[in-house]
This record gives sequence, structure tokens and C-alpha cells, in this order.
Amino acid sequence: MSLCISKSTTKLFKFLLTRTFAKPKQRKLCLSTHSPLIGDKNLVLMGPPGSGKTLVGRLLGEKLGCPVIDVDDDILEKDWNMSVANKLQDVGDKQFLEEEGKALLKFTASGSVISLTGSNPLHTSSMEHTKKNGIVVYLDVSTEDILDRLEGMKVDRIVGQLSGASMGDILQKRKRYYKKWHDVRVFCLSGDNIEIVADKVIEGVKRYQDTESDTFISTRSVDPSKDKTKYFSDVVIDGLAPDGGLYVPENDLPKFSAGEWKRLIRSTYTERAQIILERCIHPVDIPASVLGEIVDKAYGENFACSRIAPVRHLTGNQFILELFHGPTASFKDLALQCLPHLFAYCIPKVCNYLVLVATSGDTGSAVLDGFSRLSDIDKQRIAVACLYPENGISPVQKAQIITCQGTNGLALGIQSDFDFCQNAIKEIFNKSDYTGFLTAEYGTALSTANSINWARLLPQVVYHASSYLDLVDQGIISFGNPIDVCIPTGNFGNILAAVYAKQMGIPIRKLICASNQNHILTDFIRTGNYDLRGQKLQQSFSPSIDILKSSNLERYLHHLANKDGQFVQHLYNQLQNQGHFQLQSNLLRALQHDIVADWCSEKDCLAAIHSVYRATGYILDTHTAVAKVVADKVQDKTCPVVISSTAHYSKFAPVILQALNIDQMKQSPLGQLHILNSFNPLPPAHRTLLKLKEGKNSHVSVADSQIVMDHLEQFIQNLFLKVY
Repeated sequence: MSLCISKSTTKLFKFLLTRTFAKPKQRKLCLSTHSPLIGDKNLVLMGPPGSGKTLVGRLLGEKLGCPVIDVDDDILEKDWNMSVANKLQDVGDKQFLEEEGKALLKFTASGSVISLTGSNPLHTSSMEHTKKNGIVVYLDVSTEDILDRLEGMKVDRIVGQLSGASMGDILQKRKRYYKKWHDVRVFCLSGDNIEIVADKVIEGVKRYQDTESDTFISTRSVDPSKDKTKYFSDVVIDGLAPDGGLYVPENDLPKFSAGEWKRLIRSTYTERAQIILERCIHPVDIPASVLGEIVDKAYGENFACSRIAPVRHLTGNQFILELFHGPTASFKDLALQCLPHLFAYCIPKVCNYLVLVATSGDTGSAVLDGFSRLSDIDKQRIAVACLYPENGISPVQKAQIITCQGTNGLALGIQSDFDFCQNAIKEIFNKSDYTGFLTAEYGTALSTANSINWARLLPQVVYHASSYLDLVDQGIISFGNPIDVCIPTGNFGNILAAVYAKQMGIPIRKLICASNQNHILTDFIRTGNYDLRGQKLQQSFSPSIDILKSSNLERYLHHLANKDGQFVQHLYNQLQNQGHFQLQSNLLRALQHDIVADWCSEKDCLAAIHSVYRATGYILDTHTAVAKVVADKVQDKTCPVVISSTAHYSKFAPVILQALNIDQMKQSPLGQLHILNSFNPLPPAHRTLLKLKEGKNSHVSVADSQIVMDHLEQFIQNLFLKVY
């Protein structure tokens, strides 16, 4: 094992001392000793040239009292008996990478801090060897900062940079290797000195090793200390807590500093998603490298727009967050292209799973599409059953749900409304004799992909944060200036994701809750009285928010009540038994400090679609029109308001044609979609909707939970083998 010996001064070392980092203290010679933090493991620093691996490694060696090994000086130059620069000049880039990898493969250490070269991660077998006994920490420094440092050192070429390629391009390409190998990401900011970076490394490694740091509790938990500890993988699988509550993080979501958010301004949506999700999902549940693969699958080539969730100016101080570019043309895709892969990774390999979903319009097709994209092996053990109101969604939505059924999917139309579908699923989960029967007979457990599942809600935080960063990037606002967000919502999940984005440091001032004629949420936000008595769901032009019982409101009330599970349990027992509850005045004031609400009539919805089209040429879908009307009513115009466009208007072609006074009512709904497309609308018609076919067979059930359960058993009987 190498000792901590001094390193010869290089251009990089000098430059980083004078320009970026404070000068470290004189380092003493260290003998082999194991740090309490890393034990026998190595702490491996990885990053691009100029990221400060050597300096940070030296300081960490002092702080942790363990040997420091620099791959350049302590391994490569000793193995080759020549300088790294001379070796590179002698053999060329390709052979250099191979020789560098071979030298690292021959080296073994334990309990040490190891500073890799910038190009080590390009060699697969040597990195696999290094990771076996190491925690790999990625010093994530912005490309702009790296280029500035290298320019100051007068470095004009790095390993792998062929003639004609820019250094920036090479550094960008290397990021995929750093993403592949890292266990811990340290987000380095321009003003960070060596002490700050070293401390960030230590904090990151502590979190990596502390499996109890990211646990979950039920919103109805009376004494969390007595509950069985739940981790991210558990809540993904369980969906609903055993006591009927919803899972939430036991600690608050991680808060990003202003500097960290600023670093993400120029990042792609995929990069933002990975970094945000890494902070929210413990690496024991899903390693960072696996999470990176999942994010790439979710947002790779499945979206019609490369920006995934772009923000466009509408009029005045209003902006549209377009959330409809996914494969099923609704905001649900932003989470449900991700969740199936999270789910498949987390579940045990020896059990089948039936994922139950209730939909008021868009969730069904998004879930069915997302789970149909799993690998063939995963589809043999994971199935999806989607309950939807047979006559409570648009014809295009219904055709889409039926079309999206893959080999592992069932769409079941229920002759009732969404609330029955949602309640039926909760009832099925709580029927222990039925769930036990499925487990015993078919080796099948139940889960859910509705927004009651935390892994469904979490990815939605990303697009609210991303919309703010895009406004900063476009020069609309400076970072720190607030925005309002206006969200059409019935189940409170989408607006709750914006609440979480605000908690994580995004400067959202007001959250505007937009309801249609089923305005129980608006009434509650105004009065604190949640009252289901005598309420009857009214079908509307915006069916995805035709909901009376808002599941995710429970999570917000738990937050509002300072995580008082007993209080939340009391509220929902009262709602169950008496049909209503009243929020006390101090909590209502706190709620109204964050959230304002209003609702939109059917007449005003059509008028908004018409007027916006006449003024801008842009077509709003019916849900976005609801939000536009409400934003006009309640915004004070002192800051930008971002309106969530939750679905593509093509899903509601008959209503859109009606709003635009285009008389094509004799056509079929799908025929009307094609007629609408012939007008060259803005934005263009969604490509997948134009491929829908009418007349596909569907499964329909009466509104009886027992009959629904019979349908589900028949489905898995044909899909999964019985257990003998």
C-alpha cells in the first residue's frame, strides 16, 4: 500500500491553489490506518481534470487520518517509470487509456483516499475493480468552471480529444462515464474552496452509509417510533400505508441552496431530474448509477420535445408549462415513464405484482404505456389493471386507454364515476382475505401507481422546479425573484408537487388551485370546510379533475399540521363517518398563506379556449383553459404566473371544435381529431393520438367491488401461473 507522500507541483496544483481553493495545511506523512468513516473501504475521488481531486484528496486524508493515493503519481508514474505526459506522447490517446486501466487493475488498497485521473472512468474493467472496495465520489464541477481552470493553466488538450473536437465537447461526453460509476455526487459551486468541498464529500459519504437517514412514515401514524421502519423501496412497493394513510418522508425533503439551483439553470431536463432525484432517493434503495439509467429510459426518446417540459410565453405575464409531450399526451407521463422502472428495480424477484390504478382520464393510458415499456422479463412478473369510469372520460381518452393495453395490461371500464374506482382500489387493498388468496394461489402481491404512491408524486417535483429554472435561463426573471403557479387539479397531487418544489428552495410565491364545476377543493381552501355531504360528481369538459375526494390533500394536511398523524387520522375518520371535516382557524390561515383557489364554469372554459386562440393562435386543452380562467381571476400581475398545461388539446377534439365554432359534430371523436389537425394548429397535434383506432374491444364491469375482484383474478389467472 502506498503511503501519503508529497506530490510534485504541477500546473494544475498551482492554478487551483491561486484561483480556486484555499491553500491546505502542510500534510504529515501518514501510515496505514482506517478511518471510522470509511473503515476498510477506499474513498475514491472521481471527476474531470481540474476538478480538484488531488487537493481535496490530500485534505480528506488529513481530516480522516488515512493514506492518500494519487493515481497519476503513486501508481501510473511508478508503474511506467516515466511521467504521465511522456507516456501519453509516446503511445497516443487510445493506447494510453488501455495502459492506464491495466496499471489501475494491478493496484489494491484499503482504507485510503484515492484520487483518480480524469480519464480513469473511461476504462470499464479497472473501474469495476476500483468500485469493489471503494465508495466512488464524483466531484461534479460545471464544465464552464473546468474550462476556465484549464485555460488558466494553459492546457489546450485533454486525453481523448481528437483533432477538431472542442475540449467542452469532450468534457460533456465524459459526464456519462462519471454518471455510470459514482456512488455519491458532490455538487461543487464556483465559490467553493477546498474546505467546503472536502466537507461536502464527508457529508455525502455519511449519508451514503446511513441507511436510516431517508425513512418514511404514514400520514396517519400516531407514534412513528413504534412503526416498522419504511424505506423508499418499501413505499414504492406498498403504495398505500397499512393504516390507510399515505407515505411521506419522515424528514423534510432536501433543500437546495440558491447556488445549487443556479448550477442547474443551463442543465437539461434529464440532468435536473437525476440530481434532484438523487437527493430524494437513498442510494441503498436505488444506486445513483441505476437511477441514472432509469432517468435516461424515462426521458430519453419517449418525448416529442427534446426539452421534455418546455415553458412558453402565452400573454402578458402568463406562461404555459407544456406537460403533454410524453407518449400519452398528458402530464402523467412525466412520472409514469419513470415509476415502472423504479418499481421493477425495488420489488423482490421471487414475487409477481399486480399494480392497481384508478383513472379519471389520463392516468390510465400513462400507466399502461409506462409498464408496457418494461423489459420482457419484468413484464412476466408485473401486470397493471386500470379502472376507469366507462362514461366519465372523453372518447379519445377511452380509445387511448384501450389501445395502451400491452401484454401485461388490463383496462376495465366501470359503470360509475372516478370516486367509485378510487374507493374500490382502497377497499381491495384492505381486504386481507382477497390479497392473501392472490398471494397463496398466484404468488401475486398488490401495489398501486396512482399518485397515492410516493414514487408517482416525486418525479412531478422536477418539472415545477425545471419551469422556474427555464424562466431564469430565458431571462424572464433573475434567480430569487418569485413566480406564482396555477394548476388545474382535482386529486391535489400536481399542486402538492409544486408545494414540495417550494420546500426544496424554488421561489414560488402563491400556488393557485384551479377547479371546474366540481369545486370542492376551492370551497375547502376558501372556508376550511371539506364537505362531501350531498355532493354529486358532475361530468365536465375537463374530466381529469372531476374528483370530489382528493387523495393527496391528506399529505398536505399532514405537512400543515406539523406531521401530526393523530390529527390527520381524526380528520379522515370524521370524513369517512360523517362526510365532512372542518379545519381549525390557525391551520386555515397557514393554508391560505400558501394557496389561493377559484373555479371555472363550463361556459368560461369554452370562452377561454376561443379567446386565447383568437389572440395568440395557441390552443388550450380544457384543463389548461380552467387554469387560465382562474389565473385571470386571482393573479395580481406583480410576478410571472406559470400555468400547468396538463394534457394535449387533441384528447378533447370535440370540445375544442365546439369552442372554436367549427361545425364538425357529425364526425366521430377520432374523426374530429383529424379535422382539427387539418387546421395546422399550434401546438401541432400529438403524434400518438393521430394513430388511435376506434372500435377496439373493452372490458366493462358493474360498480360492484366483488365483481371487480373477479375480473382481476381472471386477468392474473391468464397471465401468472398458479403457485403449487
